[in-house]
Amino acid sequence: MRLLVCLAEHAGQLVSIDDLLNYAWPGIAVSPDSVYQAVASLRRLLGDDPKKPAYIETVPRLGYRMLATVSPWPDQSNGTQLIPSKDFAPTADHGNPALLVNAETTTNSRRKGLIALAAIATLFLAIAIPLFFHANSAHNDPAPSQAALPAPQKSIAVLPFLDLTQGMKEEEFADGMTEELIDKLSKIPGLRVPSPTSSFYFKGKQIPVADIAKSLGVAYVVDGSVRKSGAMLRVAARLVRADNGYVIWSETYDRPFTDRLMVQDDIAGEVAKALNASSELNGR
Repeated sequence: MRLLVCLAEHAGQLVSIDDLLNYAWPGIAVSPDSVYQAVASLRRLLGDDPKKPAYIETVPRLGYRMLATVSPWPDQSNGTQLIPSKDFAPTADHGNPALLVNAETTTNSRRKGLIALAAIATLFLAIAIPLFFHANSAHNDPAPSQAALPAPQKSIAVLPFLDLTQGMKEEEFADGMTEELIDKLSKIPGLRVPSPTSSFYFKGKQIPVADIAKSLGVAYVVDGSVRKSGAMLRVAARLVRADNGYVIWSETYDRPFTDRLMVQDDIAGEVAKALNASSELNGR
């Protein structure tokens, strides 16, 4: 919601990823992936198409822009008007940084204000209600829950790879990369790997890695991303220990973007070999 508020307060303006990080996660060290995932969740909840956005536009390598019209919110009780602050500094109490500015309101402006209020309330409910049920489902009834059992040491889940290409046009490739890696890892003797259905249940959900691993009953998690530059494709992967969140292995693979199926198979095979050879994963 803070990221949405930030974009709404600067509607029509380009907001950089660094500014979004500072505003939505003040004082917390998080990577740009947090912004990518949050924007993807907002788009999904709003029904926004990243290729033809109506709400949030991606400006490649720069940031994001709110395309939707944002109106001021008149306060009917005292004749004041709520105007978003133009100052970009985040507030420590996570409140909405807004200035109350005295303004005379006419009947028309009040009518418009009520319409804007209804739109804001609808937008809030559209986002808050799914997030509420997602959070409860993660704690109360996660689909692939195995939380009651201790996670075997040689167990690993592959989370859906993020599509970080321009315009997010390679989501299908990223999903295929995830499935290929699950297939390769499941063939390693003694290694327990949850099915693609279990892994894709968590796609786009803002749930801590430790909670995902607990739900899937695994000791390790693999995640990654897909980027594209010209005719080159870059796939990044990392192995995370679920109990402490430490990254114990990571690698980046660059390949010509000619035959995507061959690239998927090639990189998935290399990642699987690297993970199989990991002394941490093998308990040595």
